Amino acid sequence: MANQGDLTVSYADVAASGPKQSAAEAMAPPPPEIQNSESASTSSLVDVDTPSVRTVPSDFADQDVQTETQASRREREEEAARAEADLAKKKAAGKARKADNALTRWFAGLGDGASTALVVSNLVGVIGLSGFLGYKAWDLHEKGRLGWKGVGLGLGVLGLVGAVEGVFGRYLYKGKKKQS
Repeated sequence: MANQGDLTVSYADVAASGPKQSAAEAMAPPPPEIQNSESASTSSLVDVDTPSVRTVPSDFADQDVQTETQASRREREEEAARAEADLAKKKAAGKARKADNALTRWFAGLGDGASTALVVSNLVGVIGLSGFLGYKAWDLHEKGRLGWKGVGLGLGVLGLVGAVEGVFGRYLYKGKKKQS
């Protein structure tokens, strides 16, 4: 609104005093149209009749291995685990071989007197242990308390001693064989 003295004129008054527009002139211009000069191509669409379309089986989510990438990753992990297990076996075998060689060298280093003394003390130990176990078994039998548990325990002790004797006897034999 403009105020010039006592004359007051509004924008609506000014607009109404001018020439009248026709309905066509008062209409808003039409929006611009995009002209499509390209033809509609169906070459990028997938044809369902071609063998390149793959379907997923209904139990896909329940499968253990779902993708080729996952299968190859698991295969690599299994291969690495096998290689690691083989390496651990080789290390354990190497340690066992070192211990075997050390015991064989120790028994080979014993002189004739020392090895004879070892054999005699070993024999005395086995005979003494067997005699002690026999005496205890006889005592328990006389008291009526000898049962399968006691017999099994005595046989287990004798079996353990026999196994230890067999292992160390083998090293003594190997050591003496190396020495001669």
